[in-house]
Amino acid sequence: MTDEKTSILLSDVSVEGEIVEKDKVIIDAKVTGDIKADEIITHSKSNITGNIKSKSASLGGKLKGNVNSDKTAIKKTANIEGVLNQKTLSVQEGAQLKIKTETNK
Repeated sequence: MTDEKTSILLSDVSVEGEIVEKDKVIIDAKVTGDIKADEIITHSKSNITGNIKSKSASLGGKLKGNVNSDKTAIKKTANIEGVLNQKTLSVQEGAQLKIKTETNK
């Protein structure tokens, strides 16, 4: 049995550069750079300029970049501009989107 590790970046953090996390990352911070992780969760105060690659992405903040994920969930607090590629997509009412999207099987 393996233990899943979680990295958390809070709203008082600012990161420039690529973030790579093997398991799960929770972001409520400003990030300029690409993010790669098994699971990515962004909260309402997050401000990301860069691309996201993951198995699962739950997006609730501001994102300017592309998302490549098996499962993408967009929360009502999200403000997203970019291209989304995923197997499954869900969007809560109220999300602000300026996107192109492609769902693959």
